[in-house]
Amino acid sequence: MPDYTRLDRLSGEACLVGIGETDYRADYHFKPASDSPDSYALAARAFARALVDSGLSKDDIDGLVVGPTLAMERTGEVLGLDTRFTVQADAVNAIIQATLAINVGLAECVALVYGNNQRSASTQYGGPNAMGGERFQAYVYYAPWGLTSQGALYAMMANRYMAETGFRPADLGTIAIAERDFARLNDNAILTEPLGIGDYLSGKIICEPLRRPDYCLVNDGGVALIVTSRERAKRLAVPLVSVVGIGASDLHRDAASLRPRLLDFYHSGHAQTAAQVYRMAGIGPRDIDVLQVYDSFSIHVPVALEGFGFCPIGEAARFIAETGIGPGGGLPTNTSGGMLCESYMQGWNHQAEAVRQLRGAAGRRQVEGARHAQYVSDVAGKTASIIYRAEASR
Repeated sequence: MPDYTRLDRLSGEACLVGIGETDYRADYHFKPASDSPDSYALAARAFARALVDSGLSKDDIDGLVVGPTLAMERTGEVLGLDTRFTVQADAVNAIIQATLAINVGLAECVALVYGNNQRSASTQYGGPNAMGGERFQAYVYYAPWGLTSQGALYAMMANRYMAETGFRPADLGTIAIAERDFARLNDNAILTEPLGIGDYLSGKIICEPLRRPDYCLVNDGGVALIVTSRERAKRLAVPLVSVVGIGASDLHRDAASLRPRLLDFYHSGHAQTAAQVYRMAGIGPRDIDVLQVYDSFSIHVPVALEGFGFCPIGEAARFIAETGIGPGGGLPTNTSGGMLCESYMQGWNHQAEAVRQLRGAAGRRQVEGARHAQYVSDVAGKTASIIYRAEASR
C-alpha cells in the first residue's frame, strides 16, 4: 500500500523550470546515418535549450536522469556534467526519480535528458530485424503466432476492446483527427495535413483495425527537462509548475501471455495508479484541464479515459463524442498533436507540452485557464501518471 503520509510531503515540492526540444518538423527527413546527428547530439541540443529556458547554468545541474537509447556515462560526458545523482529512466519515471532525489536531498537541480535518431538510423520496431529483439518479449514470445510488431499486439487489443464495448473504427478515427487538429496548431509538429473522418476510413489498414493515422511517428529528436526544488524555483524568472501527484502500478503477472492487456485493458493497474495520483494531488479527473496520454497507438486513449475515471468503463466512445478531446473540447487531450502527429519521443514530449500549457505558452493551441495537467501511460503493463499544477503565486 502507498504511504500517503509520506507521499503528501512530496506534493508540490518539485518544479519543472526548464523545457527544451529539438526541431521535429525541420529535422523530419531521411539522411544517411553518418550525416545525421546521433542520439547524444540531439539530447545535447535539447539540454542547451532547456538551460536557456530555465535561466540556470550547466554548473547548477547536480542530478541527471537519462532516457533509454542513451548511456548514462556517455550522456554525462557529452553534456559536460559531473553530478551527485545519476540514473536511467523512461519519461514518467524520470519525473518520479527527479522528484524523489530532490525531496530526499540527493540533488537540487536535476536534468532529464532524452535523444533518439531512430528515423535517420532506420531503426525497426517490428519484423525479423526489430531493434532489441533479444530483450523485448513482443518480438520473441509471440513471433510463432505472427505477432512480430507492437502494431500487431495493439491491433489484437483494439479488436477485443471493440468487441467488448461496441467501439467502432470511426471512434478510433475521432481520436486521430483530434490529435491532428491540435498538430495543425503546432509549428513544430510533423503531421499537419488536414484529416477528416472520410480520409481516415478510406485510408490503408496496416493491421486491422489500425490504420496509418493510428500509429505513432518514427522520427529523430531530443527532449530535456529541468526539475528543481520549490525553493530554488521561486528564485527563477519562470512560471511555477509543480509536480503535485505521482502514481504507478505494474502488472507483471502473466504479461507474457498478454493477460493484462487483453482481459481488462490494464484497468486494474489504471485504478491503482489513479487512486494514488489523485489522492496525492488532492483532486479528481474532473479537475484536469489538459490530458496527455502516451499514444504509441490511438487505442491507448479510450482505455486510459476509462481506466483513470474520466468516464465509466465501456463508455469512452460516448464520452469522446459528447465531451470532445480536440481543440475547444471539454477535455483537450494530447494538445501538441501527441506521438501520432507531433513527434514520437516515447512520452517525453508530452511532459514538455504539459509545462507549456500550464505556463500559458502554447500559442494557438493554448487551453485557456489551464491549471492542472495530467500525464498517463500504460506500456507493457506498466501504468503510471503524473499531475502537474500551475502555481497561482510565488
